[in-house]
Amino acid sequence: MTGVAGVQAGNAPTPVGRYPHARRHGDLLFLSGIGPRDPATDAVPGNVLDADGRVVAHDIAAQARAVFANVRAVLEAGGARWEDLLDVTVYLTDMAGDFAGYNAVWAEHFPDPATAPCRTTFGIDALPTPIAIELKCIAALRTSP
Repeated sequence: MTGVAGVQAGNAPTPVGRYPHARRHGDLLFLSGIGPRDPATDAVPGNVLDADGRVVAHDIAAQARAVFANVRAVLEAGGARWEDLLDVTVYLTDMAGDFAGYNAVWAEHFPDPATAPCRTTFGIDALPTPIAIELKCIAALRTSP
């Protein structure tokens, strides 16, 4: 496979900027940062809002499951499968409070460390929307999409 091709996944949340969900290059699929927003409503699963609409609490397990579903949608749109993930970079806005919960959801989705993708997790101050987690992924392409 040659060239570079952008991927827009119809069943994933719209990117928050002017970029594709993913880009194919050679035998690799590079995903842009993917968050847990609901593709149909743009709501963030697990967020608890106060009367003024500010986030006062969040459920990292709900957001982790939603972000995994969105990653899966982008992978499929780009011609890859969940099992084709090679490398995942995780961004958490509350490392101390959320790492254990996120790690538990990760273990549900990747029960065997020998077949799981590589992973790096960063604690960061904020993300561009009111989400607690974002994933940046690289996957192998087995066939042309």
